[in-house]
Amino acid sequence: MEITPLSIEGAWSITPRQFPDERGLFFEAFKQSAFVEAVGRKLEVAQVNTSVSTPGTIRGIHFSDVPPSQAKYVQCARGALLDIVVDIRVGSPTFGQWDSLLLEEKDRRAIFLSEGLGHAFIALDEATTAVYLCSTPYAPGREHGVNPFCKTIGIDWPTQDIHGRPIEHLLSEKDREAPGLLKAKEAGLLPSYEDARAFVSSIES
Repeated sequence: MEITPLSIEGAWSITPRQFPDERGLFFEAFKQSAFVEAVGRKLEVAQVNTSVSTPGTIRGIHFSDVPPSQAKYVQCARGALLDIVVDIRVGSPTFGQWDSLLLEEKDRRAIFLSEGLGHAFIALDEATTAVYLCSTPYAPGREHGVNPFCKTIGIDWPTQDIHGRPIEHLLSEKDREAPGLLKAKEAGLLPSYEDARAFVSSIES
Protein backbone atom coordinates (compact mmCIF):
# COMPACT_ATOMS: atom_id res chain seq x y z
CA MET A 1 0.00 0.00 0.00
CA GLU A 2 1.44 3.35 -1.10
CA ILE A 3 0.32 6.38 0.91
CA THR A 4 1.52 9.80 -0.24
CA PRO A 5 0.53 13.36 0.75
CA LEU A 6 -1.28 15.66 -1.66
CA SER A 7 -0.49 19.36 -2.05
CA ILE A 8 -3.05 20.29 0.62
CA GLU A 9 -1.81 19.54 4.15
CA GLY A 10 -3.96 16.84 5.71
CA ALA A 11 -4.93 15.09 2.46
CA TRP A 12 -3.39 11.83 1.28
CA SER A 13 -3.54 9.49 -1.71
CA ILE A 14 -3.75 5.76 -0.91
CA THR A 15 -2.94 3.24 -3.65
CA PRO A 16 -3.39 -0.40 -2.61
CA ARG A 17 -1.40 -3.33 -3.92
CA GLN A 18 -3.66 -5.58 -6.00
CA PHE A 19 -3.39 -9.37 -6.25
CA PRO A 20 -5.09 -10.59 -9.45
CA ASP A 21 -5.52 -14.22 -10.44
CA GLU A 22 -7.85 -16.32 -12.57
CA ARG A 23 -10.66 -15.78 -10.05
CA GLY A 24 -10.47 -11.99 -10.08
CA LEU A 25 -8.43 -9.91 -7.65
CA PHE A 26 -7.90 -9.08 -3.99
CA PHE A 27 -6.65 -5.92 -2.31
CA GLU A 28 -6.64 -4.31 1.12
CA ALA A 29 -8.94 -1.30 0.87
CA PHE A 30 -7.91 0.01 4.30
CA LYS A 31 -5.18 -1.14 6.69
CA GLN A 32 -4.90 0.65 10.01
CA SER A 33 -1.24 -0.22 10.64
CA ALA A 34 -0.09 1.11 7.25
CA PHE A 35 -2.32 4.15 7.64
CA VAL A 36 -0.92 5.03 11.07
CA GLU A 37 2.67 4.55 9.90
CA ALA A 38 2.21 6.94 6.97
CA VAL A 39 -0.25 9.50 8.34
CA GLY A 40 0.67 9.41 12.03
CA ARG A 41 -2.81 8.84 13.43
CA LYS A 42 -5.58 6.28 13.58
CA LEU A 43 -8.83 6.54 11.68
CA GLU A 44 -11.68 5.65 13.99
CA VAL A 45 -14.63 4.75 11.77
CA ALA A 46 -18.00 5.84 13.15
CA GLN A 47 -20.06 5.65 9.95
CA VAL A 48 -19.76 4.24 6.45
CA ASN A 49 -21.66 5.96 3.63
CA THR A 50 -22.28 4.92 0.04
CA SER A 51 -23.47 7.12 -2.82
CA VAL A 52 -24.36 6.11 -6.37
CA SER A 53 -24.18 8.91 -8.95
CA THR A 54 -24.88 9.45 -12.62
CA PRO A 55 -22.15 11.01 -14.81
CA GLY A 56 -21.80 14.74 -14.18
CA THR A 57 -23.14 14.63 -10.63
CA ILE A 58 -21.22 16.97 -8.33
CA ARG A 59 -21.43 16.42 -4.58
CA GLY A 60 -19.93 19.13 -2.37
CA ILE A 61 -18.03 21.18 -1.37
CA HIS A 62 -18.97 19.81 2.06
CA PHE A 63 -17.42 20.28 5.50
CA SER A 64 -18.43 20.28 9.16
CA ASP A 65 -17.64 22.23 12.31
CA VAL A 66 -14.31 21.77 14.09
CA PRO A 67 -14.27 20.10 16.53
CA PRO A 68 -14.98 17.31 15.88
CA SER A 69 -15.52 17.83 12.15
CA GLN A 70 -15.32 14.66 10.05
CA ALA A 71 -12.33 12.94 8.51
CA LYS A 72 -13.12 10.96 5.36
CA TYR A 73 -11.48 8.00 3.63
CA VAL A 74 -13.13 7.85 0.20
CA GLN A 75 -12.98 5.00 -2.30
CA CYS A 76 -14.63 4.37 -5.66
CA ALA A 77 -16.12 0.88 -5.66
CA ARG A 78 -17.52 1.19 -9.19
CA GLY A 79 -17.11 3.61 -12.09
CA ALA A 80 -14.88 6.67 -11.80
CA LEU A 81 -14.88 9.99 -10.01
CA LEU A 82 -12.63 13.00 -9.69
CA ASP A 83 -12.25 13.67 -5.98
CA ILE A 84 -11.57 17.24 -4.85
CA VAL A 85 -10.03 18.45 -1.59
CA VAL A 86 -10.32 22.16 -0.79
CA ASP A 87 -8.42 24.00 1.92
CA ILE A 88 -11.13 26.02 3.64
CA ARG A 89 -9.15 26.52 6.88
CA VAL A 90 -8.91 30.24 7.56
CA GLY A 91 -5.27 31.16 8.14
CA SER A 92 -3.84 28.19 6.26
CA PRO A 93 -0.94 28.87 3.86
CA THR A 94 -2.99 27.16 1.15
CA PHE A 95 -6.38 28.66 2.04
CA GLY A 96 -8.68 28.58 -0.98
CA GLN A 97 -6.51 26.15 -2.93
CA TRP A 98 -7.61 22.73 -4.14
CA ASP A 99 -6.15 19.44 -5.30
CA SER A 100 -7.72 16.47 -7.04
CA LEU A 101 -7.32 12.72 -7.35
CA LEU A 102 -8.91 10.37 -9.87
CA LEU A 103 -10.53 7.41 -8.13
CA GLU A 104 -11.51 4.52 -10.39
CA GLU A 105 -11.53 0.75 -10.76
CA LYS A 106 -8.12 0.37 -12.39
CA ASP A 107 -5.80 1.59 -9.63
CA ARG A 108 -8.39 1.36 -6.81
CA ARG A 109 -6.98 4.50 -5.18
CA ALA A 110 -8.55 6.11 -2.14
CA ILE A 111 -8.22 9.59 -0.69
CA PHE A 112 -8.03 10.57 2.97
CA LEU A 113 -9.06 14.04 4.13
CA SER A 114 -8.34 15.24 7.66
CA GLU A 115 -10.79 17.19 9.77
CA GLY A 116 -11.32 20.78 8.67
CA LEU A 117 -10.95 20.26 4.92
CA GLY A 118 -13.64 20.70 2.26
CA HIS A 119 -14.60 17.71 0.12
CA ALA A 120 -16.32 17.32 -3.23
CA PHE A 121 -16.33 15.02 -6.23
CA ILE A 122 -17.78 14.65 -9.70
CA ALA A 123 -18.96 11.30 -11.07
CA LEU A 124 -17.38 10.38 -14.40
CA ASP A 125 -19.09 7.10 -15.25
CA GLU A 126 -22.44 5.36 -15.04
CA ALA A 127 -23.53 4.27 -11.55
CA THR A 128 -20.35 5.63 -10.01
CA THR A 129 -20.31 4.26 -6.48
CA ALA A 130 -18.37 6.07 -3.75
CA VAL A 131 -17.79 4.56 -0.31
CA TYR A 132 -16.82 6.87 2.55
CA LEU A 133 -15.32 5.78 5.88
CA CYS A 134 -16.18 8.63 8.25
CA SER A 135 -14.66 9.43 11.63
CA THR A 136 -17.90 10.85 13.05
CA PRO A 137 -21.61 10.31 12.34
CA TYR A 138 -23.59 12.68 10.17
CA ALA A 139 -24.74 15.67 12.24
CA PRO A 140 -27.08 17.96 10.22
CA GLY A 141 -26.67 20.99 12.46
CA ARG A 142 -22.89 20.94 12.06
CA GLU A 143 -22.73 20.33 8.31
CA HIS A 144 -22.04 23.15 5.84
CA GLY A 145 -21.16 23.73 2.21
CA VAL A 146 -19.31 26.02 -0.16
CA ASN A 147 -20.52 26.49 -3.70
CA PRO A 148 -18.58 24.11 -6.00
CA PHE A 149 -18.45 26.81 -8.69
CA CYS A 150 -17.02 29.46 -6.37
CA LYS A 151 -14.75 31.64 -8.54
CA THR A 152 -12.37 32.31 -5.67
CA ILE A 153 -11.57 28.58 -5.51
CA GLY A 154 -11.80 28.05 -9.27
CA ILE A 155 -12.17 24.28 -9.52
CA ASP A 156 -11.71 23.09 -13.09
CA TRP A 157 -14.66 20.70 -13.25
CA PRO A 158 -14.50 18.15 -16.10
CA THR A 159 -16.97 18.50 -18.94
CA GLN A 160 -16.45 14.95 -20.24
CA ASP A 161 -16.83 11.57 -18.59
CA ILE A 162 -14.11 8.93 -18.31
CA HIS A 163 -14.93 7.77 -21.88
CA GLY A 164 -14.66 11.25 -23.40
CA ARG A 165 -18.39 11.82 -23.70
CA PRO A 166 -19.82 15.26 -22.78
CA ILE A 167 -21.55 15.49 -19.41
CA GLU A 168 -23.95 17.96 -17.85
CA HIS A 169 -23.21 19.10 -14.31
CA LEU A 170 -25.88 18.01 -11.84
CA LEU A 171 -26.10 19.51 -8.34
CA SER A 172 -28.47 19.35 -5.42
CA GLU A 173 -30.39 22.53 -4.64
CA LYS A 174 -28.46 22.82 -1.37
CA ASP A 175 -25.07 22.70 -3.12
CA ARG A 176 -26.23 25.06 -5.86
CA GLU A 177 -27.31 27.67 -3.30
CA ALA A 178 -24.29 27.31 -1.00
CA PRO A 179 -22.25 30.49 -0.44
CA GLY A 180 -18.90 31.17 -2.02
CA LEU A 181 -15.72 30.79 0.02
CA LEU A 182 -15.40 34.45 1.02
CA LYS A 183 -19.06 34.74 1.99
CA ALA A 184 -18.76 31.58 4.07
CA LYS A 185 -15.71 33.10 5.75
CA GLU A 186 -17.57 36.36 6.47
CA ALA A 187 -20.44 34.37 7.96
CA GLY A 188 -18.05 32.59 10.33
CA LEU A 189 -18.83 29.16 8.91
CA LEU A 190 -15.28 28.11 8.05
CA PRO A 191 -12.91 26.37 10.47
CA SER A 192 -9.65 28.02 11.42
CA TYR A 193 -6.31 26.51 10.51
CA GLU A 194 -5.21 26.62 14.16
CA ASP A 195 -8.34 24.87 15.45
CA ALA A 196 -8.15 22.16 12.79
CA ARG A 197 -4.46 21.48 13.43
CA ALA A 198 -4.98 21.44 17.19
CA PHE A 199 -7.81 18.92 16.90
CA VAL A 200 -5.83 16.64 14.56
CA SER A 201 -2.81 16.86 16.88
CA SER A 202 -5.00 15.75 19.80
CA ILE A 203 -5.79 12.44 18.08
CA GLU A 204 -2.41 11.71 16.50
CA SER A 205 -0.72 8.58 17.76
